[in-house]
Amino acid sequence: MPRKRVLEPSELIDALRANMQLLAELSVRYEVGTKTASQDNSGVVISSPADVHAVLQDEMADLAQEQLRVLLLDKKNHLVGRRVIYQGTVSECRVRPAEVIRPAVVDGLPNVIVVHNHPSGDPTPSHDDIRTTTSLNDACKLLGIDLLDHVVIGGDHFASLKDLGHISD
Repeated sequence: MPRKRVLEPSELIDALRANMQLLAELSVRYEVGTKTASQDNSGVVISSPADVHAVLQDEMADLAQEQLRVLLLDKKNHLVGRRVIYQGTVSECRVRPAEVIRPAVVDGLPNVIVVHNHPSGDPTPSHDDIRTTTSLNDACKLLGIDLLDHVVIGGDHFASLKDLGHISD
């Protein structure tokens, strides 16, 4: 009987990461576990980055990997839904604007807020965060959706790309 090869710890970690990314992509693609119906959104109005932080800090501040979510809002900024769009790595989360905006288009909602975390605890937006925000804003404008903000959560702190001047009206 052939002897099975034992994986090195680094190989095992790489395999687990690949599986996690595949599962995250499949869950987003087929909307399995991405709708947070168990969380009561009724009555929640988002009027500032601090409101976003208050709603998501407990869920996102201590994640080991970057995760990008979209908050779906009606015309009066009532929180209608939230979706996990991407699960990234410790230091990055590649974003395709169409996937981020799709839930708002499907649900016919006029406003979105994009939120992601920095596992490092430092919410300072990276150059990629700024570039992603610009692309998302451009795509939203084409579809008549308002990107109200892109909030980065890092531990107990947050940064608003709108407040930093990276989202134009």
